Amino acid sequence: MILRLALFATTLSLAAQAAQAADPQFADMSETLPGAHIYDGNWEYYVGGGVAVFDCNGDNRPDIFAAGGENPASLWINQITPDDWAFASADIEPITAATGAYPLDIDSDGLLDLMVLRVDENRLLRGTGDCKFSDFEASLGFTTDDRWSTAFTATWEGDNALPTLAIGNYVDRADPKGPFEACDDNQLYRPNGETYDTALHLTPSFCALSMLFSDWQRNGQADLRVSNDRHYYVRGGSEQMWDMESLRALGPDDGWAAISIWGMGIASHDITGDARPDIVLTSMGDQLIQLTTPNGYEAAPFSIGAYAHRPFIGDDGRPSTGWHAQFGDINNDTRADLFIAKGNVDQMPGNAMKDPNNLLIQNPDRTFRETADIAGIATTERSRGGALADFDRDGRLDLVVVNRRAPIELYRNITTGTGNWVGVTLNQPAPNTFAIASWIELRTQDGSVAVQEVTIGGGHAGGQHGPAHFGLGPSETAELRVIWPDGTASDWTQIPINQYLSIARDEATTLTFH
Repeated sequence: MILRLALFATTLSLAAQAAQAADPQFADMSETLPGAHIYDGNWEYYVGGGVAVFDCNGDNRPDIFAAGGENPASLWINQITPDDWAFASADIEPITAATGAYPLDIDSDGLLDLMVLRVDENRLLRGTGDCKFSDFEASLGFTTDDRWSTAFTATWEGDNALPTLAIGNYVDRADPKGPFEACDDNQLYRPNGETYDTALHLTPSFCALSMLFSDWQRNGQADLRVSNDRHYYVRGGSEQMWDMESLRALGPDDGWAAISIWGMGIASHDITGDARPDIVLTSMGDQLIQLTTPNGYEAAPFSIGAYAHRPFIGDDGRPSTGWHAQFGDINNDTRADLFIAKGNVDQMPGNAMKDPNNLLIQNPDRTFRETADIAGIATTERSRGGALADFDRDGRLDLVVVNRRAPIELYRNITTGTGNWVGVTLNQPAPNTFAIASWIELRTQDGSVAVQEVTIGGGHAGGQHGPAHFGLGPSETAELRVIWPDGTASDWTQIPINQYLSIARDEATTLTFH
């Protein structure tokens, strides 16, 4: 383990000779949104503020659903053309008390649905494909109550007709001993045929702010990662990993080391090149980076440059507060970069008040450098949710950021000299039409292989459904294979580049491009 950390921290001689890509540049496009959406509210809305990005009308352009807290949520339809950036407000019923939202196709009809988390009854909404939604009928068996929900993830287990849903709940507001040491139980919904059983309670629970189903060991089984906020569990709690086969929280005997942080968001991506997903956990103070090993996790060396523990501009030297985090290749140089939304909970005096968001670009030696100020996105509002997505479909990842008590922000990626790219969406017969829990492996002409896991969850109170984005650098050819949810691997297949591909599962090992 020590040798592996040393190798990771050491600059690779070959990588050091590689040219460093140009710094990223973004243009503020917030005025193209049809309204000044603000996530607002009192203490129940100190956390949350997530944004869901997904195509709600089938035009292959990502749309935006933003939680509003005490304000109504917003749904904005993408109407961007090559000549004009524009969004339109969708005609939806007012949804208040929303902390976040995640898109998924629950009923496997090929149309995206929406799980809306609330400080009240959660809303499981059926999408009709025209950016309109209605509550799922009672026959689905999903029941909810008025908990304070702040985290969500979903996956398909085996050949179940419906996905398994996990909902993370924060403080039990009805507990007279609260709010400290009054964390509510998280809930797990497993299907029984074509309906859901009564929710199972995952105890102990420690005030979850992010959850993610991930096959982190690549053994064919997704486990449930939960990131918890020690501000309210105070002591006796920790980060958690639940084994879904035995439905128990892993412990020291399983090689799971207890870590207690102010956990707020999860970002997952292979940053070491070993085909396993590594983890960034946002927090107050350090943003903890954990590298996946065959036996568990180990902390990345501080020299990786991505702990982002204090504001990198201004004179406020107090610790940072991280919320949403997401990996994405901003300059298409083949290396995953990292965005982190930052902002004080409200008026916590021990933490920075002017806390700029981070845009950490990965260098050839696999360390990271800060570029948010250069890129023009280092705003210092109380940011919460966010998403990297290609809104104008030019192959460069753009950015949307939700702020607490300040207007939402939207940025267009205008970085010059970016590399080649490809975007990949998977489809397969029902159930699980979008092949959640698949692995996409992409090989460039130099023989290097990049991998991405298809998941629902993570981030902070919001996620997205859209193409898996791969930067190709100078490579002019690429091959791709898919390991489908049942473990079947397709053949390596050469693919066209600099475009979006919809890949259907045709036969056991063949791929069909649309």
